[in-house]
Amino acid sequence: MTYHPLLARFALAACLLPALHAAHAQSYPSKPITLVVPHSAGGTSDILARTVAAEAAKTLGQTIVVENKGGANGTIAAKQVASSAPDGYVLLLATASTHGINPSLYSRISYDAVKDFTPVTLLATVPNVLVVSPNVKAANVQELIAYIRGQGDKTNMGSAGAGTPGHLAGEMFKSEAKLQFTHVAYKGGSPAITDLIGGQIDFMFTTIPGVLPQVKAKTLRALAVTSPERSPAMPDIPTMAESGLPGFQAVSWHGVVAPAGTPPEVVAKLNAALSGALAAPSVKQRLMEEGAAASTLNTAAFGTFIQNEMAAWAKAVKDSGATVN
Repeated sequence: MTYHPLLARFALAACLLPALHAAHAQSYPSKPITLVVPHSAGGTSDILARTVAAEAAKTLGQTIVVENKGGANGTIAAKQVASSAPDGYVLLLATASTHGINPSLYSRISYDAVKDFTPVTLLATVPNVLVVSPNVKAANVQELIAYIRGQGDKTNMGSAGAGTPGHLAGEMFKSEAKLQFTHVAYKGGSPAITDLIGGQIDFMFTTIPGVLPQVKAKTLRALAVTSPERSPAMPDIPTMAESGLPGFQAVSWHGVVAPAGTPPEVVAKLNAALSGALAAPSVKQRLMEEGAAASTLNTAAFGTFIQNEMAAWAKAVKDSGATVN
């Protein structure tokens, strides 16, 4: 047999590759890790990321630096991480927007939510809550449905922006209850909530932390949460399913993904550290204060979860007619 030096080198490299991966996993992490959050500082995503990262860092023995990179519904941050080296040192806080809604919302998107990433774990689910203006005489969802039907198409629903989970939850509500109303898209949740309190809009779906103080102060009225179960942050508020819309579910979520090709051993270390962090009582308490429920999945299960979420949100996007070029 003729000896080919080049083929011999390829064969040697193939034999050494598993050993190199194992060595990398054993030494990982040897420097700080960056967790890119696709939203600005101070919001639920940012608080959740920082809370979990600080606890997971204790197990990993390295700092997890949270980097906020908002804009374009999370596509900027997702593209950055998708283009990063697959070594476990740059991660993305994936959300219902980056890995559920955006693939259907954007006619052209700079990343592939499935092919460009390796799922690490789900971290938490965050239900939206249906809140109404004090001017709307509805004490529950069925009364709101009757109110909207009585107004014809004069009722206004606000949202933090076109294509956001709150907007699409409203489109699900419109479809399932067979309603007609006008969607008013704001540039963020805060101005929408301000106008809701003032009566310029009639109702909206939004995150619990954003309106919990107003609900407690009775300047807004909460009618239902969009999760399958009641939220610990609002235990007295029924679910949409309990309110006469069986099967209604529109839950925001947060998880961690790494660039595609990240070694399985590194992913396993990250999954274990993040899952352990979520079990800490202080982390559970902080998440509950944000209206979030800790929830972990292994890599394979989280990958299936993402694909199911993409399919569910695709229908909502189609029904809404929302699109971004």
